[in-house]
Amino acid sequence: MNILLAVDGSETSLRAAAGLASHVRWFAEPPAIHLLHVHLPVPVGLALQHVSRETLDRYYLEEGEKVLAPASELLRSAGLSTTTHIHVGHPADVIVRLAAELACELVCLGAHGRGAIATAVLGSVALKVLQLSPVPVLLFR
Repeated sequence: MNILLAVDGSETSLRAAAGLASHVRWFAEPPAIHLLHVHLPVPVGLALQHVSRETLDRYYLEEGEKVLAPASELLRSAGLSTTTHIHVGHPADVIVRLAAELACELVCLGAHGRGAIATAVLGSVALKVLQLSPVPVLLFR
């Protein structure tokens, strides 16, 4: 089974990693876990006036690796291997697209548990993934 676990560095996303690790017994065989971080894009026109494309790409990579490291270590300590992915874009769209590209059968992520007003104003990655994903989505709080 292919599982996409999206993390953003928050405590909630670490709980999602821990939750997935603790529920791995649900599966007959250890799943292939794709660990994903999606970095919001920096406005390129403004950024490229001050830094090179290479510097910006290095920034995305370094920040993504920092975000992925705790979840990756947590899963590794549970005996699970991961393939890491770092993308730039709008998180929900990238999560759903990558899950399809990797033929994932489950998407896991943390839900921040904001109230209805905050979700309406700020939006919710988890809610949008639920709306867009053709495969099951497992949310952790």
